[in-house]
Amino acid sequence: MKKSLLILMITGFLTIGLSEVQAQTNQPNLNQTELIKQFIGSWKFDSGKDTTGFSEFKPFGTGLEGYWKIVTKGKIVTEGKQLGGYDKKIDKFVYVNLEKGKDIEILALWFISTTKYITTNYSDIANLEKASFKVEGEFKSPNLQTQTTIINGKPLNPDTYTRIK
Repeated sequence: MKKSLLILMITGFLTIGLSEVQAQTNQPNLNQTELIKQFIGSWKFDSGKDTTGFSEFKPFGTGLEGYWKIVTKGKIVTEGKQLGGYDKKIDKFVYVNLEKGKDIEILALWFISTTKYITTNYSDIANLEKASFKVEGEFKSPNLQTQTTIINGKPLNPDTYTRIK
């Protein structure tokens, strides 16, 4: 009798303790459509010697439309367009990235806090730990954000984006 009571008490404490741990790790509901507005505007980042990236995002529906380019020594070396919107079923933004000369990419972006976000291939959102590619970004201020690209679990040097308009 004492042994079964002890097991019951341990099970009860574990159940209560686990529910407390789970409650602490649950994210508060974030208004993804409001948070995405932080991207609106024109941005610039340096990407090595003589290479600069530019992007511009405008509101469109529940998401954004964007244009980006990478310029080296005054010449555009690559450019692309993006169009994305909020998918309430998965609580994430789904967007397409179409880079000149390359296949279309379907990506997802979502905020994990009011300033931090993640981007990855749409096909990898259910298994983020095994994603071959992801970007972890953070708005340091309304006019400054950083992005670290992670490929096969290895982070590359972070890029710093500065709002220019």
